[in-house]
Order: sequence, then C-alpha cells, then structure tokens
Amino acid sequence: MTSSSIDSASDSAPAPGTFELGGTVTIPRLGFGAMQLPGRWSGPAGDTANAVAVARRAVELGARHIDTAAFYFSDTHRANDLLREALYPYPADVTIATKIGPLRDETGEMYAEARPDQLRGEVERNLEDLGVDVLDLVHLRVGRLGSDVAESLGKRFAVLAALREEGLIRQLGVSNVTAGQLAEARSIAPVAAVQNRFGVLDQADASLVDECADAGIAYMPFFALGGGHTDLGSENLRKVAERHGATAFQIAIAWGLARSPSIVQIPGTASLAHLEENMAAGQLALDEADMALLGRRQ
Repeated sequence: MTSSSIDSASDSAPAPGTFELGGTVTIPRLGFGAMQLPGRWSGPAGDTANAVAVARRAVELGARHIDTAAFYFSDTHRANDLLREALYPYPADVTIATKIGPLRDETGEMYAEARPDQLRGEVERNLEDLGVDVLDLVHLRVGRLGSDVAESLGKRFAVLAALREEGLIRQLGVSNVTAGQLAEARSIAPVAAVQNRFGVLDQADASLVDECADAGIAYMPFFALGGGHTDLGSENLRKVAERHGATAFQIAIAWGLARSPSIVQIPGTASLAHLEENMAAGQLALDEADMALLGRRQ
C-alpha cells in the first residue's frame, strides 16, 4: 500500500478482525495510540489543530480503542486534553485505555513509581482530564519507560481492583510485566489486557503473547513499529513489504495481527499521512510464506 493506495483508502475499509475485551466489549484489533499527539517529550508539540484532526481521523478510519496516559505530555500539550478536545463527548463504541504508575515531573523526567496510596489520585486525574465518570481500561504500568522490574505488583494492583469495585474503572490491565507479575495480578482480579513491548523484530515476549491468547487476554504491543528503538530495516521485512506494495511499518502492523488473535495493535502518530498508512495496514493479509519469512521467534 503505497501513497497512492493510502490516498484511496476508504473510511469503510474492512476491519482487521475484533477482540472481546474482558469478554464484554468488542473492539477492532487495530486501534490508535495517543503518545505522540502532544509532541516530543522534551519539547513543544507541533500544532493543536493537527493533533485534534489526527485523533478525529483515527476514529473516522475505524479505530475504536485509543491508548493514552496522563503522563503523555510535552512542554505545552497533554494527550488527554487533546483527546477530550477532539472526541468529547466520546462515541459510545470508543474504548479509551489509560496507564498509571510512572510519575513524571514537568521537566519530563520519570522520577518514581506511584505508591499504592497515590494510585487513587492518578485515577482521579485521568477521570478529570478525560471528562468521564468511569475509565474504560486502566493499565498498571510497572517500572519507568525504559526499565524492566520484576518486583511484586500485588499491593498496587489491589488498589486498582478496589477502585474497579467502586465503579471508577471498568476493566484492568497491566503493562511492562513478566509472566509472574501477570499471574500475580490475575490472582487478585481479572486482567483484560497486557501492554508489553513486542514486534516483528522484537519477539522476546512471544511466550506471554501465546499465554494471553490462551487466557482470552488482549495483548497490546508497545513499540510494535520500533518506537525508535528497533530498526525496521530487515531485508526479509523489505521483501514482504515489496511483495504487498506496502511499507515496513504496515507489514509490522499486519504481522502482529496475523501473529496472534490476542494482539490488538495500537500504533501512534501525530501525522495524518502516517495515520492513514497505519490504518490501511488492517487491509493487508499476510500468507504463510510471508510469516515464514518474517519468522516467529521465541
């Protein structure tokens, strides 16, 4: 799908399948991540009107699951504020997920993780920012953005489970977790989704992807398009992209959708053109030869 096919992509393009989130809410398996809407973490955003237009266009193109966080902000803009401006009142069929856990100061530094007694405040902050009475899905993010932490999450997850019982949260998720941490969370309350790092060239979490599929838990990869951390310059990825007249980014999205029925892709962008390209990837159907070439790494 080159630029010409992107230009001709229709708003009614076939969806890439659906997932029953928490067994109660049906969402398309290709959503939208709001992390880039505010602009760079260490600098100002580009343009408010553009960010609002991107969020609205994502919904027009079929995204019904939007991933955000109160700690997604630049010097001048916040993702939650932009989503509220773009989409409020939110369409009834749109699910908004947020994350809490890392604490980030106004300089952009991730300086700590929220203690159990701070989590209610973080949930209430997201409720207020988004202008809702209930959060559809809240992930407990373990560790800061670049760290892997194997410590217990039980006390913090129990707080979120209690807030769910109060009616402030509909469904619970975990992010940046190990299999052991997922098991610990599931022993406390139902887990609807896992958000971990995973992609076609970054498959270290493959066993947890399969575990989620077996358990009916959505797996929502972050950095599925590399995120600036994984080079998508693989020769085999290039070959598959050329075979489909697509970009490497589109193949990375399509690969995840083909890799597991539990995967819900949430690629993010602040570019309308890139958004159109990402959403058009849902129309790609990779065959066995493509998947064999790209590999299934354990």
